[in-house]
Parts: sequence; C-alpha cells; structure tokens
Amino acid sequence: MSFQAYLDAVEKKTGLTPRQLVELAHERGFGADTKAAPILQWLADDYGLGRGHGMAMVHVITKGDRISDKHVGTGTTHSDAKDHLWLDGVATKPAGY
Repeated sequence: MSFQAYLDAVEKKTGLTPRQLVELAHERGFGADTKAAPILQWLADDYGLGRGHGMAMVHVITKGDRISDKHVGTGTTHSDAKDHLWLDGVATKPAGY
C-alpha cells in the first residue's frame, strides 16, 4: 500500500481529510517535536486508527507532506507517484496521486 493510499484510507475511516486531522493535531499542540506515541494514542482513542494508519498521520503531522525520493516511482508495493502527499481529500485529489 502506498503512503497516499494509507492517507486515503484514514479519510475513509475517520470522515476527515488528512489536512483536517493535521489541523486538529496542531490545535492539540502536536507538531514537529512531538514523539509518535502521544499522537498514536490520540488517533486510536478518538478515531479508532491502528498503528499503520496512525504512523502515516504521525509523518504528516510532524514532517509535513513531503516523502523521501526513495519511495517515489519505484513500482514497488509502497511506491508513491509523487514526492509529496495529497492532504485535501480523495474527492479533490488530482489525477496522478
């Protein structure tokens, strides 16, 4: 599953776009210096997200929408088409993500 597919699944599970969850996380004080554990706990308690989907959200909450080039265009299971992720929801996602 690509990184983008994880984020798309998070939206399906929570009813919130990844960007909305990032904004809520920042309102709670989570940011670049926050460890994964408290974010994962919040996502599990409030939204029922498991570790895999939670870790995808931890990345965008703490590091933003950029991903490493080593995961872009490799054609492997975890390959993404772009070096940045679409956070504004499946309904508005441009082709090629």
